Amino acid sequence: MNAIASFLGNDSGNLFQFIKYGVSGCIATAIHIIIFHLVAWKVFFAMQAEDWFVRVFNLPVQELDDATRSRNSMFSNATAFLVSNLVAYLINIYWVFVPGRYHWVLEITLFYLVSGVAIVIGTSIMGVLIRRFGMLTTYAFASNLFAALMINYAMRKFFIFNG
Repeated sequence: MNAIASFLGNDSGNLFQFIKYGVSGCIATAIHIIIFHLVAWKVFFAMQAEDWFVRVFNLPVQELDDATRSRNSMFSNATAFLVSNLVAYLINIYWVFVPGRYHWVLEITLFYLVSGVAIVIGTSIMGVLIRRFGMLTTYAFASNLFAALMINYAMRKFFIFNG
């Protein structure tokens, strides 16, 4: 019963905490991916006919040059970031980490700042991969997910929250 209580609460040992961080990260990442693709399809046009999202759902897309697609993919990623990062913050404070190291306003500001650094790095890489190498939007998009994973856990655990 203690293991279940530890898993369900936000005051867990390192192993449970890392597993819960992974689960919450998958949820936030899924939301980010869905929003990115919807926005890149309908708002800031950035999808290509070869992109998985387009092929799976048989969606119509506009033909764009790589520079426009690169810029629009970065706008789409920024939009998805705002929403998915809020979801990640809420899951993190209620389930993964123990909040309270800072006042909640400073805590969420730091959370967005740290995540913002990760997303800027990943988004920049995505933009370069599209603009310089003509990489498929779907593959270039994966680069920002990798950057976020590498940076966010350590910064959230050791800098923002109480362990």
